Amino acid sequence: MTWLAAARFVAGTLSAGLLASCSLPPYTPAKPEPEIPSHWRNPNTTHSAAASAAPSASAAPAPPHVPVPAQWWRTFGDPVLDRVVERALQQNTDLRLARLRVAEYRARLDIARAAQAPAFSASMQPVLRMREQLDPELHFGDATVHQAGIEARYEVDLWGRLQSLSDAALAELQGQQYALDAAALSLAANAATGYLNLRSLDAQLHIAQVTLATRKASLDRAKHLLDMGYNSRTEWIQFESDYLAAAAAIPALERSIALQENALRLLLDENPTEIQRGLQLTEWQLPSIASGVPSELLRRRPDIAQAEERVVAADKNLAAARDQLLPALQLSASGTWFGFTWSQLLNTPYRLWSIGGSILTPVLQGNRLRATVDVADSQRAQAILGYEKTVREAFIEVENALLSIDALQKQLAQTEAREQVSTEALRVVRNRYRNGYASYLEELDAQRTNYAAQQAVVQTRATLLTSYVDLYRALGGGWGEASAKASPAQKPGGNAAEPQTPSQATQR
Repeated sequence: MTWLAAARFVAGTLSAGLLASCSLPPYTPAKPEPEIPSHWRNPNTTHSAAASAAPSASAAPAPPHVPVPAQWWRTFGDPVLDRVVERALQQNTDLRLARLRVAEYRARLDIARAAQAPAFSASMQPVLRMREQLDPELHFGDATVHQAGIEARYEVDLWGRLQSLSDAALAELQGQQYALDAAALSLAANAATGYLNLRSLDAQLHIAQVTLATRKASLDRAKHLLDMGYNSRTEWIQFESDYLAAAAAIPALERSIALQENALRLLLDENPTEIQRGLQLTEWQLPSIASGVPSELLRRRPDIAQAEERVVAADKNLAAARDQLLPALQLSASGTWFGFTWSQLLNTPYRLWSIGGSILTPVLQGNRLRATVDVADSQRAQAILGYEKTVREAFIEVENALLSIDALQKQLAQTEAREQVSTEALRVVRNRYRNGYASYLEELDAQRTNYAAQQAVVQTRATLLTSYVDLYRALGGGWGEASAKASPAQKPGGNAAEPQTPSQATQR
């Protein structure tokens, strides 16, 4: 076949491929557009100056606005809490596994990019036994052949299939980096919540111990009055019953404290032992958080960015699957040197070489390639739905945290007022009882009311602080600030790729 005939053959095959591509259904890149509320439900939500209005669709992407610091746990003002969270971020096994997954997907990206470059291979067969015919009368003899060769192959990316696979691998890598950020955010929130619950249990134990001491003094006084004949045995039994009830609460709280300490040690990947204590819950600072507008949440939450990268990867995989229906052009070149001795191979070898190309066109694949496109199309649709679901869940989580903080602040004020009233009522009733103007049942009822009020204050304050942690988690907790410092993707030359916001990733 002459070069002119070969060129005509290649042109005809490519024309057939173009005609085949025209028969494919039209392809539109995925652009998920979730419904975004214009404001939060909570009327008391504060907004920062940079978040006064949602960005317009035609405007250039604004830099991420971060209403909370990267190390948001420091805003509570407890240095022990800071150390607990930071040790968890350094030592937790799940986070280390997430880092390893990032390294795995970085290697997957290198594999995808390597497919776009020529592939070279070399071979060496120092001793190759072969049998040859020595004469026409079918006498054969054995010979030793020393052989070496090289081969090069390159697939011309006519339709962009290899580039689509490389883009998909890049999106998957960035998605794993966002997954690492989401895991770190969740771990920090879990560690903060665990330590907060521990301090709440400590406060409840302290209240129970003070109540037990008070009831022990009342029990001793009741026993003395019983011995003196001023109390009935029924009243003394009531004293003893209340004392035993207060005593039973202490081991239960001590057990809960030990279990909570072990749970924290598990987050820290440390052996079970006691946890150092810091500030009392009453000394923790209640942070002031500017939640911004809902549209900013799309640029702040790493799980939303991860879901959007899944859409990008699925979109690129669909494009690559569609390109498999079109012809593929592969170029190859090879050279072989052989000789019957080492000297001949090194000095005067026999040489063979070839340069050529091949065009592979799918003809009969049993509908396999069409089914592959259908699979990729379904996966893209699933990724879009998953992204929209993640966005809705994010909005609801922020709303829940904002509403909880607003309601719990009001509840805490009422609960603290109730504690003050019950403490004053207990003081008055106790004085009346000691002066003989009230029965012990009145004092016992006042003690119970005051104990319940004190426990309610501790639990409400702990729940309020937990809601702040939940809000930090729901707002992305400083992820946007941290992610702007580095990008997970590496260019072929080794330099970091430009960091992209989720909205920019969708436009790739």
